[in-house]
Amino acid sequence: MNYKRNTLAIFHEHPDWFKPLFSELEKRKLPYKIYNAAAHSFSPFMQQQDLSYKVFFNRMSPSAYLRDNTQAIFYTTSLLSYLESKGVRVINGSKAWRYEISKALQLSLLDSLELSYPKAVVINHASQAVEASRELRFPIVVKANIGGSGAGIVRYNSAEELHQAVSEGNIDLGLDHTALVQEFIPARGGHIHRVETLQGKYLYGIKVYTSGDSFNLCPADICQTTNGQELVRNACAVDAAKNGLKVEAFTPPQEIINNIEKIMRKTEIEVGGIEYIIDDRDGQLYYYDINAMSNFVADAVNVIGFDPHGKLVDFLEKETNKKLEVAI
Repeated sequence: MNYKRNTLAIFHEHPDWFKPLFSELEKRKLPYKIYNAAAHSFSPFMQQQDLSYKVFFNRMSPSAYLRDNTQAIFYTTSLLSYLESKGVRVINGSKAWRYEISKALQLSLLDSLELSYPKAVVINHASQAVEASRELRFPIVVKANIGGSGAGIVRYNSAEELHQAVSEGNIDLGLDHTALVQEFIPARGGHIHRVETLQGKYLYGIKVYTSGDSFNLCPADICQTTNGQELVRNACAVDAAKNGLKVEAFTPPQEIINNIEKIMRKTEIEVGGIEYIIDDRDGQLYYYDINAMSNFVADAVNVIGFDPHGKLVDFLEKETNKKLEVAI
């Protein structure tokens, strides 16, 4: 088998998000092959199948169900485990993916690390939502366990609103019939903090300014900087003009960076992001989202001063060459 051919596999199902990555790979003339997560298959009993790649980069997203690709979400769990059993180097592998598709599992991890997170109750039936909210401070959100791109999150300002939604059958727990009933945190300064990591290490931080009415904080969707400069958006162009998000570069305190890197080590997320927020009511910091399918901010050079795709491809090239040396 010629390992020099299609050595890097990139597995995804979104039509736009990874164009900057492909562009950087092509600029460097690095061989890669794209696999469509929504139309993929594997057969453990077959000896001859396409495993010519030695590095498999998982870019699957839990928001695939918004694009009619629901079938790929749970399929990915089995595929990643299979590839790992065959000795394939998987970036953002099965453990990272388990955290990506379970907000409940993310909370358990934060709790085990003694890191603060918004108070929440995990439920598995809509009828439990009102009882779950009794010890929580309103407003609250009901947040589907499998989300992505802010999907499956609904805010309720009072117990009466929540009770009415339950009575009318309007509570949707999502794909695995599991959800969080969680306190909504009003953001101090009107922004959340997002930190991107590479190889489990801090890469850069940004503040994302939002009205609080939208939960889709995909950094590739952001329209402009806080000084009004329009950003060149490299993905999600249809949605980007509508969300009103603004962004600015930000470097968190070292203690927060240390905590985020600790989270990434525990989850084995090699390329990902963490979001945290400061409660405007009392100044408490809460970590609330662990993301293994993290997109870099739009027009990164103008926002953070460098192109993170260059550093990502440095990492991919290093991992690919490392495996080539072994194979040859």
